[in-house]
Amino acid sequence: MKKLLFQFDTDIHPSVFDTVVAYDGGADHVIGHGGLTPETVRMLVEGAIFTRPPKEKKNTAIFIGGSNLRQGQALFEAVQKQFFAGFRVSLMFDSNGCNTTAAAAVAKLTKNHSLLGKKAVVLAGTGPVGQRAAVMLAKEGAHVLITSRSFADAESLCNDLKTKFNVNIGPIEAKDNIARAEAVSDANIVLSAGAAGIQLLKEEHWRGNSAIELIVDANASPPFGIGGIDMMDKGITLHDKVVWGALGFGSLKLALHRACITKLFETNTQLFDAENIYALAKEMA
Repeated sequence: MKKLLFQFDTDIHPSVFDTVVAYDGGADHVIGHGGLTPETVRMLVEGAIFTRPPKEKKNTAIFIGGSNLRQGQALFEAVQKQFFAGFRVSLMFDSNGCNTTAAAAVAKLTKNHSLLGKKAVVLAGTGPVGQRAAVMLAKEGAHVLITSRSFADAESLCNDLKTKFNVNIGPIEAKDNIARAEAVSDANIVLSAGAAGIQLLKEEHWRGNSAIELIVDANASPPFGIGGIDMMDKGITLHDKVVWGALGFGSLKLALHRACITKLFETNTQLFDAENIYALAKEMA
């Protein structure tokens, strides 16, 4: 029986990236639906859960994607509300690569280093990857702060993360490179999660900082998020700090995404969100 992955996307056009990785992860067919909302998804879910007998439901799965994390989260929850008893299929949530990217980055940090008690600052932490990375760092025992150009936005997000994940994360307003340099002045870990092509920190703002031990830059489009770090840097030592560029940990991100897709078809009860995607990333790292 064919392994069918239904790609439910909140954007008008389902992500090509997610489609390619879905095939590489073992799906026989990927069927994309774009522009979905919690109000429009019910009939699609019913089509997925009612068509195959119990022992064959594992061959149908759903992937939630799109560029907007908040919309994706709402869609993820709406899909689950349609499941009941044995009428369900496996489900993965990874809007804008938030879970797989953050999980791969933090898993690389924890492979050879304890984060317990360390101060971690996530630059541009209100974005999809930044939010998830902040949660994972906090779960590892780090004292986590996120920066944003708006203190109100950062504070509101920290409250949301406290409610959803039971983690304590602090907000920092940092509107420019100078403010962000001040934000990381006594940090041990710096993770940049800003939009593509935007530099958040210059090399001069971190290279002489003796407090910083670990740096991750998730931006793969020049100019990179942190000056002086190349996207190919793979746990190298630079200015006495261990640094990772976006493609340096990107191979784990892709392998992790593929592995999650593969596991979706093992049973019809798999549920991949931040926590279990991160747990798998730590195993694979």
